[in-house]
Order: sequence, then C-alpha cells, then structure tokens
Amino acid sequence: MVCLGNICRSPLAEGILKHKAKLAGLNWTIDSAGTNGYHTGEAPHHLSQKVASLNGISICDQRSRRFVATDLTNYDKIYAMAPDVVDEMKRIARHSFDPSKVELLMNELYPGRNMEVPDPWYGTEPGYHDVYKLLDEACEAIIAKYKTQTFSITASQNNN
Repeated sequence: MVCLGNICRSPLAEGILKHKAKLAGLNWTIDSAGTNGYHTGEAPHHLSQKVASLNGISICDQRSRRFVATDLTNYDKIYAMAPDVVDEMKRIARHSFDPSKVELLMNELYPGRNMEVPDPWYGTEPGYHDVYKLLDEACEAIIAKYKTQTFSITASQNNN
C-alpha cells in the first residue's frame, strides 16, 4: 500500500489487509510505504491508530518508510492511494516501473474509475473513519479476488 507519507492511509490499508488475510488463512506478505521521506521512521498518525484500534486492529508497531524502486521486484502487487502517488512511483522507479504490478486501490471497488482514497491528514477524526470504511471495503474485495493466490502486496501513500 503506497501513499505520500506512509502515516495515514497506507498504514491503515496495510493493517486492514493483514487482518483480513490472517482471518482468511492467507500467508501473504503485506507492507506499506510513502513516496516522500518526510515521516520516515515515524509511527502512523494517532488518528489512524485510533480508528484501527476501534476496529480491532493494531497498527502502532508500524513505522513509515519510503517507497523504493526495488519494491517493484519485491512485491507482486502494489496498490496506490491516488493517481499522483502512481506518478511519484514512476518517477522513483524510473526504468524499473512495471505498470502491470501497480493499481489504484479504489479500482478494486470501482474498476476503471481511478478514484483516490481521500487523504484525511488535514481533517478531523470523522475523515479517518470514512477512509477506514473505504479501505476496509477495498481490502475485502482484494481478499475475494486473490484468496487462492500467494503473493506480496505493498502500499504507498502520496498524501499521508
């Protein structure tokens, strides 16, 4: 899961998908990252942690890391939270960018609409709950779609 800063959306997406994969008995490797390094080493945003916890998921041990080109070889599928995140992933990966491995997360729910997961960074707690709901639905769709396959997923965020 990939977003801008890897402290709001992508850590939630990582936590939700890990939780769902475990419940489904899937041995997937799931990670998240951000396209900028502003928050490298930081824990997820306190409201992301709170919303995850309210839903029975702990993300407090996660630490932000920057998306790197080798993520494209280390993971089978990479979900981006927004189109601008994909653009940044292309810039970072350059010649090693593989569009067949990258998808906008919301396309799992709304194929071809290229919708972004709203960035709750500047908002209040209700926005984090709204984002959680979207991520939860998208992760459920991923489980249903790929539950018979073994592969690794990373996430990134281009807007925290």
